[in-house]
Amino acid sequence: QVQLVESGGGLVQAGGSLRLSCEASGRTFSSYAMGWFRQAPGKEREFVAAVSWSGASTFYAETVKGRFTTSRDNAKNMVYLQMNSLKPEDTAVYYCAAYRGMDIPPTSAQRYVTWGQGTQVTVSS
Repeated sequence: QVQLVESGGGLVQAGGSLRLSCEASGRTFSSYAMGWFRQAPGKEREFVAAVSWSGASTFYAETVKGRFTTSRDNAKNMVYLQMNSLKPEDTAVYYCAAYRGMDIPPTSAQRYVTWGQGTQVTVSS
């Protein structure tokens, strides 16, 4: 089973950009689809984006589509979330998560088996 560590969060002004990284340990990384979720204070954890095990397919929540891009580099055991045109409502703790399956990555957090510790993203207005 993989272990995940996120980095790249921080404080940014509205309209700005951030790139989150998620480093995975373990030799089976390429057998997992990877998802990004976020959780704002007082709200439930919500799906943001996902990338298939090969990196060929990506999926996005409607709220971030066209602004966020996820990708992966299986040779480096890395997953990325490029966030552009950030809005104050994007403020949350962002998590990467691993899904053990070859089908379309789910949007339900309960189906992901491994989670990182999270990284805070704060967007000021």
